[in-house]
Amino acid sequence: MSTRFGTTRGKALAVTAAAAIIAAALCGPATAAEDGGGDHGRGADHWGVITRNTIGSPVADLRNGPFGSFGVTGPSASPPYGRGSLGIEVADASTSLTPPSEKVDFGNEVDFFGGPVQGLRRVGFHVFQTGENVAYGGPENMPNIRFEIDPNLTALPADNYSTLVWVPDAAPVTNRWSGFLDATSTGYWFLTGNEVPACNQAARCSLEEVQDALDDGGAGATVLTAAVGKGRDHMWIGAVDGLRINQNVYDFEVDGVRVLRAR
Repeated sequence: MSTRFGTTRGKALAVTAAAAIIAAALCGPATAAEDGGGDHGRGADHWGVITRNTIGSPVADLRNGPFGSFGVTGPSASPPYGRGSLGIEVADASTSLTPPSEKVDFGNEVDFFGGPVQGLRRVGFHVFQTGENVAYGGPENMPNIRFEIDPNLTALPADNYSTLVWVPDAAPVTNRWSGFLDATSTGYWFLTGNEVPACNQAARCSLEEVQDALDDGGAGATVLTAAVGKGRDHMWIGAVDGLRINQNVYDFEVDGVRVLRAR
């Protein structure tokens, strides 16, 4: 059968499908305010457990919920985006190593590679913290955001690796979802090496202070990977959603990671 313009039905359907694909590409990713679809393309397919940064047998799994806890209603009773989140479970004394605790990073080793550390402007996430986690390790027993980086310091040309870590403040609520925790204005940052003695784990810095310390006039520090992680310290069982890195919000869902455009 032919259409009125002499094009076969199969060709017409193909043209319609192609037009829809082009239109979708031009529209770009959904905003974070929208809850339909998101972008499963570039930046969405490369997330998973970073195996070389995993110790013991922890869990970092895309899951539905958590919804609750029981009796909790309203916006804090469900993940801030979609229906899913990144569930994290680590134990504190389950290995024969020193320390005996577990560690896990769930991240992306592809899409952030080579980006400038100076370009990190907006970072943070939402967390599902429990009262039990507070009992295990105190109010600041929380997951972290971690960027593996090449410091590129002129004074240390052979030092090509450090991890830039954000440690959140205590969650403002327990047994329900928090609001957005802004890593540029709360908690503290440190570098795992001694590249910047003023910003090691014992000398806490803001993100801006770390960036200033790394800006020594050379090539500039670059990002290797980005991740949400936990350990090696206290047992923690909870969830994270809505990881924000600059203009993108990473929505963790059972079927994968959606990339949403932040408001």
